[in-house]
Amino acid sequence: MSVFAAPGAYDRAITVFSPDGRLFQVEYALETVNRGATILGISCLEGVVLGAEEKIETKLQDTNFTWKLYEVDDHLGAAVVGLGSDARILIDQSRVYSQSNRLMYDEDIDVEIITKRVGDIKQLYTQHAGVRPFGVSIIFGGVDKTGSRIFATDPSGSYRGYKAVAVGIGRETVENLLKEEYRADMNLEEAIKFAVKCLTKALEARGEPKRIKICVIPSATRKLKMLTDKEIETYQRGLEGSGTS
Repeated sequence: MSVFAAPGAYDRAITVFSPDGRLFQVEYALETVNRGATILGISCLEGVVLGAEEKIETKLQDTNFTWKLYEVDDHLGAAVVGLGSDARILIDQSRVYSQSNRLMYDEDIDVEIITKRVGDIKQLYTQHAGVRPFGVSIIFGGVDKTGSRIFATDPSGSYRGYKAVAVGIGRETVENLLKEEYRADMNLEEAIKFAVKCLTKALEARGEPKRIKICVIPSATRKLKMLTDKEIETYQRGLEGSGTS
């Protein structure tokens, strides 16, 4: 007879571990993230690239408005997957932390520090009754005094640093490409093309329209820039022309 309990009695309270050491509500939040649109982050010698799949729910939707990519500070951006409302709250908090750091120390906040602080908020919501975990994962990318940095945090509140990372429904497709083709010595242009390729491939694998959003933070300017739809379409046409799409 198995000593491990099935979900049921232990998935009604966030503060109760199951006998096999699981917090089911956290796992359910992770499942929300895993079913969301793919996001990625890539660091290179010349900066950071963040990208996301863009889902258009109606023809009347403003395609210039993005739910997945945010500017946290001039030198720092974020890509989110999961519940957009949860993400908005955490992005607002990260912006407050970033500006408070600038006012107090007169310098840009480190990418790891902002990730840790957001992770602390998420962790708090995994150990108190009457709340639920944040159903969102965030990839923070930016250029700070230590260079180009990529960090990702999940609903449990844990975070890790990466050279390149993907989260969401197309994660497996993108990670296979990252493992095979990522190079630490990429320049920014190569990293943008690679990000476009990864997200396009993930959408093609599921037979969905190839709509994506990309933003970059160059090391030279340390200013976040959102690429236009026309710029992204140019990169996609380049992939098709080279036969790598």
